[in-house]
Amino acid sequence: MKPLRRLDAKEHRGKTPLLVAVTARQADIVHDLIQAGADINAVDNKGQSALHLAATYGYAQVLQVILSLGFPLDLEMKDFEGHTPLHCAVLAHNTLLRDQGSQALTEEQHRELQQQSRELESCIHLLVQTGASIYSRDVKSNKTVLHYTVQDGNISLLRYFLELNAFKSKDFVNNKAHGNTALHMAAALPSDKNQKEIIQLLLEHGADPSIRNLDNDQPIHMAPPGKAGDQPKLDQGLPNCISLSGKFCFHGEAGAEQQPEKFGSGFYL
Repeated sequence: MKPLRRLDAKEHRGKTPLLVAVTARQADIVHDLIQAGADINAVDNKGQSALHLAATYGYAQVLQVILSLGFPLDLEMKDFEGHTPLHCAVLAHNTLLRDQGSQALTEEQHRELQQQSRELESCIHLLVQTGASIYSRDVKSNKTVLHYTVQDGNISLLRYFLELNAFKSKDFVNNKAHGNTALHMAAALPSDKNQKEIIQLLLEHGADPSIRNLDNDQPIHMAPPGKAGDQPKLDQGLPNCISLSGKFCFHGEAGAEQQPEKFGSGFYL
């Protein structure tokens, strides 16, 4: 028993040798430690397991080793922030998108970020293929991966998760986090965060624009200010439409705005 206890001894951050090896991206050492009996579900001082760490850092090869050895794993284990490993990978991918958009990058830095992005996407796919749930909510905010992708305008992952929603569950699309649905969050995005495209995708997958949040606001009320005509519009079932800037336009009335293309449930783009 003593050798096994040493395998799971923790350093000052609460990391066992296995967790240190994961953080150091040492796939072979991770393999050997797990085979030797290291606790695969051990967590550090932040409640993060080997799965959380590999997913956060985008270490797809390390994650593959952990998942492939056949030991019992808790894919839905939540760290002290309430995040599953899948949540961690999505949030890390969001951070990468922000980094790409906020920096003047050299060609080499751009290539490195693209490689990191591919690694994180591989981690996300591995976790989902192994059985990680896209419906899990974090403990603190009640967010799912859908909310996380929308809040940062991550349209590629949004498409992926919407397609994974095999039963086309409107509950998944209309779940609330801090009272807001994903559509509320999408409406609040600036236009340079894929706002219109994300709204269109959500509506096509059953998002309900009539749902109100804790402040009694519908998604239409969440949009940042902008020029009339620049933002989506919501038809309230009346002979008029209300733009997200709060202005009215009456169909067929002289001088009215031209009716834009409609994408279901009343939103116009």
